[in-house]
Amino acid sequence: MNLLSISQFLQRHLLWFLIAAYVIAVVLPVPGLQIRNVSFGEITIYQQKTNISLLMIMLAILMFNAGLGLNISHINKYVEKKYVLLAGLAANITIPIIYIFGVTVLMRLWSEPVEAQHILVGLALVAAMPIAGGSTAWAQNANGNLALSLGLVLFSTILSPIITPVTFNIFGEMASEEFEKVLQGLAVYGSGAFLGLWVVLPSLLGIAVRLIVVEDWVVGGMPYLKLINSIVLLMLNYSNAAVSLPQAIADQDYDFLAVTLVISAGLCLTLFAAGYGMSRLFKLDRTERVSLMFGLGMNNNGTGLVLASLALPSYPNIMVPIIFYNLVQHIAAGTVNEVMNSSVG
Repeated sequence: MNLLSISQFLQRHLLWFLIAAYVIAVVLPVPGLQIRNVSFGEITIYQQKTNISLLMIMLAILMFNAGLGLNISHINKYVEKKYVLLAGLAANITIPIIYIFGVTVLMRLWSEPVEAQHILVGLALVAAMPIAGGSTAWAQNANGNLALSLGLVLFSTILSPIITPVTFNIFGEMASEEFEKVLQGLAVYGSGAFLGLWVVLPSLLGIAVRLIVVEDWVVGGMPYLKLINSIVLLMLNYSNAAVSLPQAIADQDYDFLAVTLVISAGLCLTLFAAGYGMSRLFKLDRTERVSLMFGLGMNNNGTGLVLASLALPSYPNIMVPIIFYNLVQHIAAGTVNEVMNSSVG
């Protein structure tokens, strides 16, 4: 089996590999924990030392490949419908805030207030992240509008150093005193320096390479980039799941896991449904509907996982909502893809 076949096999069965990574993290967590300790030194930016860890490198690879997959020339075709792009970006921020506020109110009935705060902060990390670059691949597979999909990813990524800290501060107003400080700390840690260096810069470098390199080379190398992306994504999820899932299961905290899964799935499905509802509201065609659904429903959880693992190592349960959301968004994306393709057929 050559690399191309392996890449295609991994893409087709990514969901099952993701589930397998979570199972392995529970059974064999030590290698995942060791991955988190690999470092390549430090760099100083604006008088702040930043550790160049393997987690950071993997995040940068994901973002570079996402940028490389964006063909900016397609976005020019979408200028006449920029209101849809703006509405999508606004919905990607406001809908999670409304949903999580509702969850926060309901979770006051929960017998474990600290667990409720873990869920709140975990979902805040999901909501504050830019739209996943992988949403463009899903949109393309489902014959969506690539220009809209690319625009959502590009602008949410570029704006993330501004939007993400603001979003964390908004969620901080919903949290208890201890976790308000946690979210304020995330707003500082995940501000321009972190997101600019490890998210925006690699994305822009990927876009620059796409503009310089011959298009045939990019198209020919895309299956191999997807293979690298899949491996990096699985490693990130395995490493972070190794921190949180074994402890939750060892504590037999099944009610926390069940409630977190339901709430995380609820947010993901709400965002997919919002994309569908907005497409009906704006009377968009099928291709635009597909792109809006994937754009709203899929967030860059790789960034959220890295940020949580670096900034909040003493709160491993905060990673659980991010891990579950990542799983659910792939299930939802696969389902939407099947439905949309069958409707065309």
